[in-house]
Amino acid sequence: MDPAVFLIALSIVVGIPAFTVLKIARLRAARLASPAADVTERLEGLEQDVQGLQQELAETQERLDFAERLLSKAREERRLGS
Repeated sequence: MDPAVFLIALSIVVGIPAFTVLKIARLRAARLASPAADVTERLEGLEQDVQGLQQELAETQERLDFAERLLSKAREERRLGS
């Protein structure tokens, strides 16, 4: 599988559910006048988890970009050297 396709699929698989969870959690929190402490903790935990996943995805995309640049540079050098 092409790494770019994998990353796009990964971002869709992780991003959409994470966005949905956050959206639902925010709607529920807005409906409740004073949410329970454990609900607030869990929501904050989920938000931190999502932020961590987003950061990991961004780092992975940067690494992929770097690897693609190295590969294309090596291919170009081999093509010019031949």
